[in-house]
Amino acid sequence: MGEFIVEADGGSRGNPGPAGFGAVVIDAATGETLVERAEYLGVVTNNVAEYRGLLAGLRAAHDLDPAATVHVRMDSKLVVEQMSGRWKIKHPDMKPLAAEAARVFPPGRVTYEWIPREQNKAADRLANEAMDAGVSGETGYSARRESVGGGVAEAGGPVTDGTAGTGAGVTAGTADAGADVEAGTADAHAGTDTDTDADAAGGTARAHAATDADAAGGTAGAGTARASTNTAAGTGGAAVDVTAGTANAAGADVKAARSVAAPSAGWGAPDLGAPATFVLLRHGETPLTPQKRFSGSGGTDPALSAAGREQAERAGAALARRGTIQHIVSSPLARTRETAAIVAAHLGLDVTVEDGLRETDFGAWEGLTFAEVRERHPDDLNAWLADTEARPTGGGESFAETAVRIAAVRDELTAAHAGRTVLLVTHVTPIKTFVRLALGAPPESLFRMELSAASVSAIAYYADGNASVRLLNDTSHLRA
Repeated sequence: MGEFIVEADGGSRGNPGPAGFGAVVIDAATGETLVERAEYLGVVTNNVAEYRGLLAGLRAAHDLDPAATVHVRMDSKLVVEQMSGRWKIKHPDMKPLAAEAARVFPPGRVTYEWIPREQNKAADRLANEAMDAGVSGETGYSARRESVGGGVAEAGGPVTDGTAGTGAGVTAGTADAGADVEAGTADAHAGTDTDTDADAAGGTARAHAATDADAAGGTAGAGTARASTNTAAGTGGAAVDVTAGTANAAGADVKAARSVAAPSAGWGAPDLGAPATFVLLRHGETPLTPQKRFSGSGGTDPALSAAGREQAERAGAALARRGTIQHIVSSPLARTRETAAIVAAHLGLDVTVEDGLRETDFGAWEGLTFAEVRERHPDDLNAWLADTEARPTGGGESFAETAVRIAAVRDELTAAHAGRTVLLVTHVTPIKTFVRLALGAPPESLFRMELSAASVSAIAYYADGNASVRLLNDTSHLRA
């Protein structure tokens, strides 16, 4: 009975975008590479490509010895944790791939280990070769290399039945836009001062109700903001400068974080080229904000209060002093358009309205406080706090649906504004979602962020698909 090591990786340049995977089967006793697999997958997402790489590696090992034991090594925390059974798999694209991978060998014959990206270079190289071939026009690229009598037999080129998939972790990788991670306890801090407990998948959801409930926002503690990233080398890279915590990032992440912490025009890292930089401005207060009421895109569409207009004036003055904004894009809702118009008057710029930047629709909860929702719709609220795919009562929008919308807007705006600094005037949930996607953080991280009215954050998107995040949440410019 053989013993093999499988190393696998996958990538998507755009998430979704041109994607490919690489997989290597190694003899555990000798360290000899026995099989290499690579394939271009067409336009898919990061996580699916990683699963396609895993599946290819397991199948190659099974072809060598169906009775073998296999130790899988990947730099995808998501795949390793999900296949180990510690994290749930809910994304519809990943469930069947994970189930298929689990069937290649009998239970107990495959183990999983997360490794740093630099230890997964062979699979990463193969994934990049596949993506390079696809980008250059070889839409059916597939390559197989196997050791034969001390040499290597190699076959490569177009195939007619390329499989759709996605993956993370490429040199020209992208911030993971869809990591679907639900682990153990959901500790939800939804942005008010009221504490309640609710059942969550596998644990307890602690809810701290909603601020202006523009979203379920959260209390970001003064602890440590951790970015599980590999920026210069790959996927989902996000360099972090968090004013309420400390950033754990290494190598190129730290370099990018320092560049963002001391912004120049465009807040861009010069060694990575001029990024598309989005300065994210939450609108000023409305009459609902101090009352901490849910206020999404399906409610009364309130205008700014007098305090909110003053906040917008101060934000505009502060942004004018910085002098880096080149264009303004606003959500279509009244409070954001009013905030954007006030800021635009300070900057001398026009405002473009983008419907995709609207706030989440909170359904029947619109206009209610968290306590009122708890009293009237307790089961729906508990489900919502436990699962970002759950919708508010009355057919509102789930946070998962909001994320799909925001990812599409992000990709469109990034392509349209490369090398420019653009002000996005929007709401709590869209801003948190931009940040979550850039960091490659799990969906439940939405419940652990808090944004003040008229606060500012920034994300720089580079040509290689990586992102640098600056979580300013800075309201000092709003005080006299």
